[in-house]
Amino acid sequence: MKQKIRCSWANQSEKEIKYHDEEWGKPILDDRLLFEFLILEGAQAGLSWSTILKKRENYRIAFDNFDAEKISKYKQQKIDKLLNNKGIVRNKLKINATITNAKLFLDVQKEYGSFSNYIWQFVNEKPITNKWKNRDDVPTKTEVSDLMSKILKKRGFKFIGSTICYAYMQAVGMVNDHTIDCFRYKEC
Repeated sequence: MKQKIRCSWANQSEKEIKYHDEEWGKPILDDRLLFEFLILEGAQAGLSWSTILKKRENYRIAFDNFDAEKISKYKQQKIDKLLNNKGIVRNKLKINATITNAKLFLDVQKEYGSFSNYIWQFVNEKPITNKWKNRDDVPTKTEVSDLMSKILKKRGFKFIGSTICYAYMQAVGMVNDHTIDCFRYKEC
């Protein structure tokens, strides 16, 4: 039986393989899922994505399944509980950023009808399809992610630098950065 060819980063663990094969690069329009990735990509800053994938279910439980409305109302007691939760990254700045970002996310929803309507404007509502031959060709940021970062920061979003924005764009399918030999390239 012929083995599937995947992007080289996606062969380290079963979680990474599943994430790559089922999610990474697939265009997402669902606001809850877009918010989840926004938070997880920020949580990943300074860490590996595999670390976040291992903690993803814990994040869903700890952060009320990424319900921005609930998160926006977190008080100190909940923050203290999160800071003691070994199942997530216990970084005070990242936890506070999640609450701030939830409030701003809700503001964007009100202003644009959905976060999806807003965020997909950065790529003219259509995924950018790249043609990378290998992992080393894939950039860590682009002019589009630079612009996204700048505008989101201006709105007050936290943990949203250009590299995080580009990883977010890859995760939610705003760009197809599967290498051309990967079986998912044509699917995305």
